[in-house]
Amino acid sequence: MQRILWLALMVTISAACGPADPPPKLSYPTAMTGPVVDDYGGTKVPDPYRWMESLDSKEVAEWVAASNAVTDAYLRALPLRQPFVSRLTALWNYPRVGLPYVVDSGALFYSRNSGLQRQAPVYRRASLSAEPSIVLDPNVISEDGSVSVGQWSPSPDGSLLAYGLAEGGADWRTVKVRSVATGQDLSDEVRWMRFSDTSWTKDGKGFFYSRYPEPPRNKVLEAALANHALYYHRVGTPQSQDVLVYERKDLPEWIVNGGVSEDGRYLFVLMFQGADNKNRLYYADLGNPKAPNVTAPVRAIDESGDAEYLPFGTSRSTVFVRTDKNAPNRAVLTLVLGATGKPAWKTIVPERKEAIESVAFIGGRVIAQYLVDVQSRLSMFGPDGAPLGDIALPGTGTVGGVSGRGDGPDVWYAFTSPLVPTTVHRFDHSAGTDARFEAATPPVDASAYETRALFATSKDGTRVPLFVTAKKGIARDGSHPTMVYGYGGFSVSVLPAYRPDVPAWLERGGIWVTASLRGGAEYGEAWHQAGMLDRKQNVFDDYIAALEFLVREKYTAPERLGVMGDSNGGLLVGAVMEQRPDLLAVALPGVGVMDMLRFDQFTGGRYWTTEYGSASNPAQFPFLFKYSPLHNLKKGTCYPATLITTADHDDRVVPSHSFKFAAALQAAQECAKPALIRVEVQGSHGYRPTDKLIAERADQWAFAAANMGMK
Repeated sequence: MQRILWLALMVTISAACGPADPPPKLSYPTAMTGPVVDDYGGTKVPDPYRWMESLDSKEVAEWVAASNAVTDAYLRALPLRQPFVSRLTALWNYPRVGLPYVVDSGALFYSRNSGLQRQAPVYRRASLSAEPSIVLDPNVISEDGSVSVGQWSPSPDGSLLAYGLAEGGADWRTVKVRSVATGQDLSDEVRWMRFSDTSWTKDGKGFFYSRYPEPPRNKVLEAALANHALYYHRVGTPQSQDVLVYERKDLPEWIVNGGVSEDGRYLFVLMFQGADNKNRLYYADLGNPKAPNVTAPVRAIDESGDAEYLPFGTSRSTVFVRTDKNAPNRAVLTLVLGATGKPAWKTIVPERKEAIESVAFIGGRVIAQYLVDVQSRLSMFGPDGAPLGDIALPGTGTVGGVSGRGDGPDVWYAFTSPLVPTTVHRFDHSAGTDARFEAATPPVDASAYETRALFATSKDGTRVPLFVTAKKGIARDGSHPTMVYGYGGFSVSVLPAYRPDVPAWLERGGIWVTASLRGGAEYGEAWHQAGMLDRKQNVFDDYIAALEFLVREKYTAPERLGVMGDSNGGLLVGAVMEQRPDLLAVALPGVGVMDMLRFDQFTGGRYWTTEYGSASNPAQFPFLFKYSPLHNLKKGTCYPATLITTADHDDRVVPSHSFKFAAALQAAQECAKPALIRVEVQGSHGYRPTDKLIAERADQWAFAAANMGMK
């Protein structure tokens, strides 16, 4: 295997990298092949790169190092790499704040990045008008950003802060507790938390959280997960004394989450079988919020698991729930807890033709974010569902989140659009005023650009929303390098939003497009279900329709067209670049699910079977095999120039997906277009410290520019 390191150093690359002057064919590190063949109900499927699933092996480490060397040599030779690094650094360098969390006293806790800090510190204001003070600086904990602060939660009185540390940004969390007054950590250390928040009891003496059993020592980032359980940790005690609150050994593959109502009276327990919206709902009456009974019995509210039941607020014994039960676009129900007889649901906000994206209970009102052709509208309702009007947004765009207290008047929301950086607003219902919170002017003038809301028509006639951002008045002559971002799965809505790196692409004459595909929730649960399981091909058809629309309308041409997506979006890119290689110049699949036959063998992959299906199911194997990116590469095909990105601490979509896909793509590629992989060290599925995020985005844009002919 040492020979592959030598091969990496022998790579030579032409300085001019455009479609008219392609680089010579690269010499990739040798990826050995093995004899592994799996039998799926009589269909024999070779898996020659199975050895790449052993993430801690010497062979994998050597192949990754050699691959990174080849990729880095290629990227360093690109004429626009350093200009993109410089411009992205400037574009990122402005203050950005997150939505505040308001505690009982009225104090605000929120994150704020001054610009180029690797991670955003957590600040506190004693009141809205008070000066901010720093509570937690992740950049001191880990100066190189290799340990991330994945989440944080203040106690109800604001005296303590629970926060979760993650090595390389992985999904595993180790929870610490900090005294806000002293800035010092207490002795608490809660390990192996995952897919969980920390939810404090009203007395501030402890919090609920969910964890898995400790994984095998050498398989922490890849071992399959099972037996999630809900615990209560009392501050100042060792984790070994934590109270087991709820577990279901009869359902070892389900996720268990718990959250305390704002008034501290109730604990709500939710169980999810997979990554879809359906859940079971339970509750426990904790009694006196100042002396809660954390061992109170957990009682069922709805165990059918046939729909979404998400509690989002309480008023005394009435609980407010978002659901898609008999309402694919979602509705709001109420239920009285502890009432005698069979619990009776009451619909207070009926389903509309527009889908509810998110909902909150603030100031005794229901605040619902609707999507109107994938653009946000904030509507208010009384606790009985009576309409109270809309909150006027700053413009046409996306509400990125809503927060506030059930007993407070302020509605906090984040607003963005492709040309408007995310800004936090505070809406005061009683005064009817809307004010920006710690707003900063970004280092870009967006007045020269515009975003158009357009629609493509998919193969079966479905309208597919597109948001096309470009310079005003561009010529529709097919000359513009164009990047199209998509996702299409897990009920995740792709909404028009600002990315700090995109202006650097627009400034050089590029076009940026987001496509809202089936599989998301842009048009409710029916839209989601139309893109899952055996209907997944609809998602690919939608994406292809968007690409064909851009070419047909002469925004771009195939030799200047690229696709980009992460996670499920990486799967999307992989499938579409194989189904329509003739339509694309560039493919940028990030942290993608590329092996659709074995994804459920690692970490939380089994939770995705409700979305994808499983190859172990004879009825589902055929459609998975038909589109699986790893299994549909055809030797002798000229695929688009491809830069695969992944990270060594990705324990959600393990990097072996990308390793195997890269090796197979390099073996199949017929032409000189590059097929490269970039593996981030001390990064994870969704985390990069700011400097590494800028470097990765710059590499992607420079790669796209070179292979689209951008000067």
